[in-house]
Amino acid sequence: MYTSFFGLNEKPFSITPDPRYLFMSERHGEALAHLVYGVTESGGFMQLTGEVGTGKTTLVRTLLLNRMPANAEVAVVLNPQLSAREFLATICEELGVTVPAEKGSIKALIDSLNQHLLDTHADGRRTILVMDEAQNLAPDVLEEVRLLTNLETAKQKLLQIILIGQPELRDVLARNDLRQLAQRITGRYHLEPLSRDETAQYIEHRLKVAGALGEVFDAGAKREVFRLSQGVPRLINVICDRALLGAYSSENRRVNRRMVRRAAAEIRGKPDAVSWLRWAIPVFGIAATAVIAAGFLSALDERREIIDHNIDPPVALAAPQPDTEPVVVAPEPEPEVSLDAQLQVAGDLTNKEAALITLLQRWGLEYRSDATGCSQAAAAGYECLFQRGSWSGLRQYDRPAVLTLIDHQGATHNVVLTAIEGEMAELSIGGVTVTHELADVSDMWFGQYMLLWRPPNGASMALGPGSRGANVVWLRQSLAAIDDRYQTTAANSNIFDAELQEQVRAFQRDHRLSVDGLAGHQTQIIINTLLAPDNTPRLTVPRLAQE
Repeated sequence: MYTSFFGLNEKPFSITPDPRYLFMSERHGEALAHLVYGVTESGGFMQLTGEVGTGKTTLVRTLLLNRMPANAEVAVVLNPQLSAREFLATICEELGVTVPAEKGSIKALIDSLNQHLLDTHADGRRTILVMDEAQNLAPDVLEEVRLLTNLETAKQKLLQIILIGQPELRDVLARNDLRQLAQRITGRYHLEPLSRDETAQYIEHRLKVAGALGEVFDAGAKREVFRLSQGVPRLINVICDRALLGAYSSENRRVNRRMVRRAAAEIRGKPDAVSWLRWAIPVFGIAATAVIAAGFLSALDERREIIDHNIDPPVALAAPQPDTEPVVVAPEPEPEVSLDAQLQVAGDLTNKEAALITLLQRWGLEYRSDATGCSQAAAAGYECLFQRGSWSGLRQYDRPAVLTLIDHQGATHNVVLTAIEGEMAELSIGGVTVTHELADVSDMWFGQYMLLWRPPNGASMALGPGSRGANVVWLRQSLAAIDDRYQTTAANSNIFDAELQEQVRAFQRDHRLSVDGLAGHQTQIIINTLLAPDNTPRLTVPRLAQE
């Protein structure tokens, strides 16, 4: 559902144990090394334990598919709820051992299995038994496991056994009546959950395997995933998958901390406290909020008119005294309203919808309530680009952008950056224009923004060596239109060749972009900005002193 929205080839957080997605943390690397040792060295038991969802089964799948010796035969028992006879019969079936006619005889099953093990050993092959969910094996089955280790030659064991289970397996094997089995375990490893840093790396790893080209979860979201999952991979997958679905539903290409919390609450079936408060505040205090917001916005409108029309503030005159000249009394300086205060008073006027209305208006597009803002932009040939960057990057793009700000109370606000002049930023808060220093905005802005751009030929795609089509022709002709130095020999060729790659590198070098020779979104947007007509909304404005 959301894969194409985020540019993914497949869902990155499926809970099925796919070895392609194995994240080799330090703990998982050590665990896999123990398992590989167990299948390449002769004899004995290997024991791997870990909490539910820590990745034990994925490790085993990786072992079976990629790290097994070529001469190994493997029997895998996934269902621990078996009787002793069923357990032995399952092993025989897994190994292709002919089951004797007297199926009820455990001795007959063991004799057949022993003969098969001797035959495979004589052929230079080894046999490995893997048992998952081993903590649920019945005592009589565990006793049969112990007896299987007695199948041996004078020099080595004929069967290698790997027990995979939850931490309870350690308690089971610690029982006094199973001490003979426990003493035969030659290697033990307990798989711990991921650390906070490993959780962030795990999320990025799975997204990249699924085809993600940029950051999808911001740093705060990753920290929140760790807090809620405590580093358990399966919980990470479930929370992240739900968070991606929520981001897709609200047309956010970046997952933040609030979306992660909401996703976790939906999974648990408990209401999200933050969401509850968001709805409770309007119910119990909407009248007071509306009055305060109306007064604040009205004051901002009056100040904007004074600035726009260059009207000096009124000057109060004191009543004249006899035989004296009228005395001019200077007005009290009006206290400045901080950005934090403006955001908190504006409240619901800084939601995403209000910001998109303003942004679309800057591009001459009318917002309709029957469709999302980005879908309306797409219908007009534009695309929403969600990025994390800096002031210098925004100056270079030179187009209005929706900034995500976080006030001192931790609430999120969406405002539109409409202009930058020197060290001052002009913002639209709920449709009202205010001005603040860049440093003040930076205190609440952590680099997340969204802007509109027009992909060439209505198709948004990265261009690189081997690319073909009309967009490659657009790239050649656009570079040549910007500067003759970027002109290529084959001006109308639709193939991205080595010469075009060198011209792209030159363009990127001249404009202080990442020099990789690939025309991605950033390079294409800068080209669009340089070729944009005069009526295109701009972000940077000249200083008044230079006009």
